[in-house]
Amino acid sequence: MTVEELREFALSLPCATEDVKWEKDLCFCVGAKMFCVTFTEANPASASFKVKPEVFDELCERAEFEPAPYLARYKWVLVRNTDKISKKELLELIRISHQLVGAALPAKTKKEIGWR
Repeated sequence: MTVEELREFALSLPCATEDVKWEKDLCFCVGAKMFCVTFTEANPASASFKVKPEVFDELCERAEFEPAPYLARYKWVLVRNTDKISKKELLELIRISHQLVGAALPAKTKKEIGWR
């Protein structure tokens, strides 16, 4: 999966925005909270995102996944090569990350951005 395909999908999610942080990382947010980060200079494409706590360890046991640097304590994983997992699985994991982050937003923020 390319960075552009990942970008297109992430921005299709409700209330999603994008921002470049740390000069080269494309961050996708909901309510100003990150739910996915892709590294614009990586080839092949890579991505980090939040996962459900109950699947974090299971995913990290797979060769394609590893705990995300600096964010693993918040149950984020890193996929260094998005071509190593199916597009369907990757998109579903990003969708779940979006839901997890959005659901944890304060009520005021949810109302301001129109979170359902």
